[in-house]
Amino acid sequence: MPLRLHHRHYGEPGSRALPLLLIHGLFGSAANWHGIARRLAHDRRVLVPDLRNHGRSPWDARMDYQAMAADLAAFVDGEGIARAHLVGHSMGGKAAMWLALSAPERVGSLVVADIAPVTYASRHGALVSALAALPLAQLTDRRDADARLAQTIQSAAVRGYLLQNLVHERAGGWGWRVNLAVLARSLDQILGFPAAGGLQFPGPVLFLYGSRSDYVSGAGLPRIRALFPLARLRTIANAGHWVYADQPDDFIAAVSGFLRD
Repeated sequence: MPLRLHHRHYGEPGSRALPLLLIHGLFGSAANWHGIARRLAHDRRVLVPDLRNHGRSPWDARMDYQAMAADLAAFVDGEGIARAHLVGHSMGGKAAMWLALSAPERVGSLVVADIAPVTYASRHGALVSALAALPLAQLTDRRDADARLAQTIQSAAVRGYLLQNLVHERAGGWGWRVNLAVLARSLDQILGFPAAGGLQFPGPVLFLYGSRSDYVSGAGLPRIRALFPLARLRTIANAGHWVYADQPDDFIAAVSGFLRD
């Protein structure tokens, strides 16, 4: 059963251009896309959902790409949208790819940000464990949480990204707006990609990847070509995995230039 996703709206519903969906990555939320969404919404409707077990969307025991794509399909159905352009980053890119493969008639074009339809070695188990180990009842403030997390995660940027999910609840305590238990159990599925069984998306696809990231490499090209025969690849200079945050102007220019209507 698809979940009803929380989402943000930008732009005017009456635009003649195809709507655009922006889909966040692991540990992210619709808030990550706010600046990008505002700039892309000058000539079209932009919708930004929180994926299941993230942000303000419902939690569920299932966390795989088939379920995420079904949520997205139900979401656009609920908005009265027959077809849309998709832009997905990392895990959100994989969810967007699976929606395009399983329901190509729903997708005008696809932009995949710094991810490929392949299985990755585990990079996130330590992050989930570090978040789960934070003693929420003992935290005094966000600086305290950051200092504790710094003992296991050296990057201040990564800590800042993860700690966006730490919320001060009305009852007075701290909690997570991501479902850490389900994410921990589902990492193998998140790091992988479903067997496509001969599926292809025949429409236009743009893979954008950061020059300082190793998520998209030559090893993934055969899989990209097999599933997305019209795929184009483009590097964003001086960008890492969070390509849209590292180089927003170049990212927006690439996406805007790619969209056909």
